[in-house]
Amino acid sequence: MSTSSPVNGSPSVTELVSGIVGDVQNLGMQHFALFRHEVKEDVRKASDAASSLAVGLAVCQVGGLLIALMAVHLLAQLVPSLSLWACYGIVGGVIVVGGGIAVTLGIQKFKTVDSLSKQATDIIKDDARWLNQHS
Repeated sequence: MSTSSPVNGSPSVTELVSGIVGDVQNLGMQHFALFRHEVKEDVRKASDAASSLAVGLAVCQVGGLLIALMAVHLLAQLVPSLSLWACYGIVGGVIVVGGGIAVTLGIQKFKTVDSLSKQATDIIKDDARWLNQHS
């Protein structure tokens, strides 16, 4: 701030306070911009995880169906004493276990997405508290 009071060449108290308020507002806007950026990044990560999960599940469903039908008939041929329905049950059970593993991995991937950065949230809260106290 380069404005000076005519008396002693130094800024007045009013000028200093308005400069501080302007700096605090600027800092608050910068913190808010950082917060918005982090939220956008978290949304992008969640979107990427959901896309990967959806594509993976669709491909696994088609492949799993074909492999399941093949495995059922292979089991029926290798163990002729098993009825066809028992072969379908055995193969279906194995597929359910594999599907459970895939779902668990997808859930773990979603857990790595930080919903809101704790540091950015704390900074915004501190700024809001300070502005409320000094307004």
